[in-house]
Order: sequence, then structure tokens, then C-alpha cells
Amino acid sequence: MVAAKYQETKEKGKAEMQKVVAVSLTSDMWTSINMDAYLAVTCHFIDDHDKLGTVLLGVEKFPNSHTAANIAQVKTTLMLEWGITDKVGCLVTDAAPNMIACARNLKIRHAVCIAHNLNLIVRKSFEHTPGLNDMRTKSRKIVAYFRTSTTAKERLTQVQERMGGPSLKMIQEVDTRWNSTFHMLDRLYQQREPVGAALASLNTDLTPLTSQEYEAIGECLRVLSPFQQATVELSEEKRVSGSKVIPLMNMLQRAVDSEGTNMTTSMAGKLAENLVRRLRDTLSNLESLSVMTMATMLDPRFRTHGFFSQSKASEAVTRLKAECATVIRTTAVTPSPSDAPSPPPQPAQAAGPATTSGPALISMVLQLSCEWRWRYPWSCNSQIAGMAGVLTGHFMITLPYIYIQT
Repeated sequence: MVAAKYQETKEKGKAEMQKVVAVSLTSDMWTSINMDAYLAVTCHFIDDHDKLGTVLLGVEKFPNSHTAANIAQVKTTLMLEWGITDKVGCLVTDAAPNMIACARNLKIRHAVCIAHNLNLIVRKSFEHTPGLNDMRTKSRKIVAYFRTSTTAKERLTQVQERMGGPSLKMIQEVDTRWNSTFHMLDRLYQQREPVGAALASLNTDLTPLTSQEYEAIGECLRVLSPFQQATVELSEEKRVSGSKVIPLMNMLQRAVDSEGTNMTTSMAGKLAENLVRRLRDTLSNLESLSVMTMATMLDPRFRTHGFFSQSKASEAVTRLKAECATVIRTTAVTPSPSDAPSPPPQPAQAAGPATTSGPALISMVLQLSCEWRWRYPWSCNSQIAGMAGVLTGHFMITLPYIYIQT
């Protein structure tokens, strides 16, 4: 029964893949607790109803060496099986060299996972902030004690109840996920009074955190809070996030830079300084990637306002105009049945409704795609609507709250 249900679902997914024009792939590798390696590939697309769709193409056991060639071979097989070989516009992975080389072998545009980028930015900033990792180690030991000792766990629960607060367990961090460190420190900071009281009444050699250390934790949490919000925002599965990456990174560096000026502890101030420096380096690279800049430019919420560097924004406008020109040359725009009938063809002109010239059409598409008045309906002809649809489909974004009337 399970096998039959799987096959039925798979066939539905394949049928859906035949309808879409373009897809993007995400891929990752990991090792199970039994030390077996796996490679997962997921497909993302916009369906007929302009909704973001997702299909898991496969989770393949990977006993071979993790070379770019071997990874590319598995992905090629999956793309052939699902009939999307010529539809893949972008492959999103982590920044591992074998994953980047795999995209090169497949001749597919590659983009690094932004959530992975955020993880690296925070982790490296931790490493270069004096005293922070020592405080994390001390916090981990306290958390581990309350999670592994039943006596300590019960005593903490009793203290929490006597203080009139909720009975909350400690959260342990995971080395590969920066936000688990945020959650660990956040819970420990919230429960600092019952944790201190419980430790004082238990027979343990653990050294509790001092008030100065808790003050530093509180300020570090303020600095890291925007990163937590950004990680949640970029982890959505029902809405496209590509166009939000550059504006979000821009807002992140501004928010952290502003927050850093209000820090009173040297640890939090240094952490903010490290984060801002790494954010600016990352943002500079992102604003040079066409796949990101095009999506931001075509999102009417952001257009050039989402960029940190106005020179990079100008370059993005130039690239968008060039893309429009390419689409115009290669795409035949078919008039819809609702268009007004055209006059009889003349010898010097082709049959059909009047066609906007190339440069004028580019300007109109830019106006259509980038206009800030995105909450109001627009009125335009079907040629512009068709061109906007081609461009937005090409870059895998949707234009929210826009209604094109013919």
C-alpha cells in the first residue's frame, strides 16, 4: 500500500513538472547516525495558480566518494527521470567546493544558500569575539547538567513553580546551527533567576554565570535578534524569498550597526563590529550576482531601494535592460483573444495589433515591474502583461498585489 501510494504521488509530481516552464533546485548532503551518507534534491517552481510548489525529487544513499563528478551524476539521473533537464534555472546549495564544482559540471547557474551564509557569518563572528566562546562553553555545561540530571531537572521545575513562572526546559545548542546557540542563550537568560537558585541548592561543582556575564549575554542577544528574524523569514516554504535577500541583508547590517552603538559591554560591541564587517562583505558579493539583483529589481516592493550600493543598483538596471532586450528578441508575444481586432494588414506592416518598439517596450516593462505603487491596480495592454509574465517567470518571482487589467 505504501509503495503504491508513493508511486501515485510521484506520477502526480511528474505530471506537474511537465506543465512548468522553469524550476530551481536545492540540494544538500548529510550523514545519518548510522554513518550512511545521503544526497537530497528538491525542486521548486511556480504553478498555474502563481503559487510556489515544491517536489522532493529524491533522497539517494550516497556510498561513493563525495566528488563533484559523482554528485553531478546522481543529479543528472534525477533530472532525466523527472523530465526537467532543460528547465533548471538555478541550483542552490551550501558553499562546499564540491557542490559549487558540481553546478559547474552540470552547466547550471549556482547560488549559495543564504541561510547557510548567515550561519557562517555568525559562527565566524563568534570565533573572533574575545570571551564569547568561553561563555558559550560555560553555558553549555550548565544546560547539559539540567538536561541530563533528573535531580537537577526536578529542582529547576520546583524553583520555577515557586517563582510563579512557567516550567521551561533548557535548550542545548547544536554546533552546525547558529540559531540553536541563540535559543540556548535566550532560554538561559530568561530563566537566569530560577537557574541560579536551583544551582545554589544542588551539590554540584558547576560555576554559575555572574551578573556581568548575564548582562553580556543579554546585549549579545539584542545584537543577534535581527539575525534570528532573518533566518526565520528566509526559511519559508510557501513564498519565494530570492527577491528579499539583498534588502534583508541590507537591513540586517544597518540594524546591527545601529544596535552596536548602544552596547555597554565590550563583548557585545565587538560581536556587532564583526557581524557588520562580514555582512558588508557578503552584501557586496550578493549585489554583483545577477540572479539576486534581477529578482530584487523586479520586485515592486524593493527595486533599486533595496540595494546598499547605488552603483551596484545602477549596474543591476543595466543588466535588467539587457535581459529585456534579449527576451524581446527571442520571445514572440501572442495577442490575447480579448484584444481589440486589428485593422487589415498593410504591405509595409505585419498583421496584428500595433507593436511597441524595443526601447519603449523595455521602459514600459521596467515601469511595470519596478513601480513602487504596488498596492494599486494598473492598466496596460496585453503585450506588456505578457512580457512581465515572461520576466517574472524567468527569475522565479511573483509580483504580489498587482492586478493587470486589459
